[in-house]
Amino acid sequence: MTVPSRNMSAETLYTLALTRVAGFNFQMALQLYRELGSATSVYEHRHDIKEVLPDCPDRLAAMLKDWSLPLARAEQEMAFMEKHRIRPLLLSQPGYPQRLAECVDAPIVLFYMGSADLNQRRVLNIIGTRRITAYGQDIIRHFIGDLRSLCPQALIVSGLAYGVDICAHRHALQQGFETVGVLAHGLDELYPPHHRDTAKEMLRQGGLLTEYMSETRPDKMNFVRRNRIVAGMSDATILIESAAKGGGLITCRIAQDYDRHVFAFPGAVGAPYSEGCNRLIRDNGAALITSAEDFVQAMGWHTDQQLLRAKTEGIERSLFPDLSAEEQTIVKILDEMGDFQLNQLTVKANIPIAQLTALLFQLEMKGVVQPLAGGTYHLLK
Repeated sequence: MTVPSRNMSAETLYTLALTRVAGFNFQMALQLYRELGSATSVYEHRHDIKEVLPDCPDRLAAMLKDWSLPLARAEQEMAFMEKHRIRPLLLSQPGYPQRLAECVDAPIVLFYMGSADLNQRRVLNIIGTRRITAYGQDIIRHFIGDLRSLCPQALIVSGLAYGVDICAHRHALQQGFETVGVLAHGLDELYPPHHRDTAKEMLRQGGLLTEYMSETRPDKMNFVRRNRIVAGMSDATILIESAAKGGGLITCRIAQDYDRHVFAFPGAVGAPYSEGCNRLIRDNGAALITSAEDFVQAMGWHTDQQLLRAKTEGIERSLFPDLSAEEQTIVKILDEMGDFQLNQLTVKANIPIAQLTALLFQLEMKGVVQPLAGGTYHLLK
């Protein structure tokens, strides 16, 4: 039996192995993971899984008894990750994209290379056809350029594919946005190879993310599965151009299922790569937008520019002369305790949650605190 070495995280090792021991049935692996709380627990119950989960299929129960090959493959992957500085993001751990963690079919592990925080306050994805037209390129250029002034701190996600994806990544980089590409294969290769230079730049100003181990080829179904990560880790999906059928429309449907915002730019009637967008808008599958201003107003992100101005102008954190006594209390707690969730903060500060929410908004407008994913607040120093 393979035993984790001292420099390995046992939970990471068992999580990687679980994706293999389930016969590449990621949904079954996720069910086991959620039911038992960790991959380590699944491993510990490998011989009595039917007692813990009576509904576990007999075939899967039999497969769970022998982890030798999956653990050997997991050890191989751990060595590859260490060599190439790839971070495993486990579903149960803080670095995992928390928006995606809320989704019913979230991967139990992601592989990540890059510098961007995947739990930024604003995350959007820009998707569309691989056969982008000059019209689509103009939309992306103007949209991302205007977004930079309206909502200067956002993470832009796409799939690093030809067309809309790579255009969105490149304009995001030019405008100073961090941008993440979600891949349909392992991190030992890059598809398409023509985008390698852009991908290298993204590692310094964003990142590359996948649910697939190394040696996984970019098969067709992997691209379809990849779309749920693009949709799930984002607040909003923006469709630029799409034919009547295409991967962008699949991502939009997934985003709708996740109860996320979906937007589309309209195009000329009869234009082949606007047909999908126009139909989606007509059928109420997406809200119509024609500019970054439309998008920012629809999302309620119009205060971001004001917040950034407050931060850049600077506030003397040591004195806070303009803060009320209650605001001073909140600042003191965050300064002493670090990032704190709203429900913990209301107890610690002894302030009713409704009043606390209003106070935190005022502190946010003054550039003193910043809300993070999961109802957590961070003191800006």
